[in-house]
Amino acid sequence: MKLLKIVAATVVLAVSGVQATAQSALNDILSSGVLKVGTTGDWNPMSMRNITTNDYEGYDIDVMTELATDLGVEVEFVPTDWKTLVAGVTSGQYHITGSASVSPARAKAAGYSISYFSLATVPLTLKENADRFSTWEDLNNADVSVAATLGTTQETQVKEYFPDAVHRIVEAPARDFQEVLSGRADANITSNVEANKLVAQYDQLMIVPVSEGRSPTPIAMLMPQADQVWINYVNTWITLKQEQGFFDELGTKWQLLAE
Repeated sequence: MKLLKIVAATVVLAVSGVQATAQSALNDILSSGVLKVGTTGDWNPMSMRNITTNDYEGYDIDVMTELATDLGVEVEFVPTDWKTLVAGVTSGQYHITGSASVSPARAKAAGYSISYFSLATVPLTLKENADRFSTWEDLNNADVSVAATLGTTQETQVKEYFPDAVHRIVEAPARDFQEVLSGRADANITSNVEANKLVAQYDQLMIVPVSEGRSPTPIAMLMPQADQVWINYVNTWITLKQEQGFFDELGTKWQLLAE
């Protein structure tokens, strides 16, 4: 009888393992021939959507195109926004997302790949405010309004960094830096990566010359939390690509470390 129980338990474990593999996004991707990627299209230089052609370009787009190529499938970019980014992956709208800041809040609902890049948060303002803002503390005042985009890591950071300031939280497709350009906010905070691109694109913007960026944060891809088969595959792929210099080459192409 004891031997039968052991055999039965072994069979259950084996069947569970087969079912887990069958239910994996990896199995769906390979059988359908399509990798579905959730991307916002509003994070320069990671993911940018051309409103004329509806095509995407950027660091994330190159990463996901390469992943699909190595899987031997096509890639389909699924439009999403920051407030629904996690919900989209947990509900099965897409198999994986582009780059997202690693946060405990997101990790409660979704799984993450290993990280392949890190960023820090910096504040942006208009050049005409150069004499007004030069430190983080200058922004934490009741007569200062600081913008952030709903659903982003920066939304939480604005409230943490500047409890005494006015918080202007805008919803995509509106963006926080647009509030600054229009004069509806005095400043916004964003990743150093995006900040470098924005000041190059908009001559009236400047990075507030704070002593250092805040909240150094790894970025990674979001995936279904319970799908360890798919997570393991992506982690293996990232590790191999890191060893081959793929991420370093993309970082140079998209000037992720530009000053």
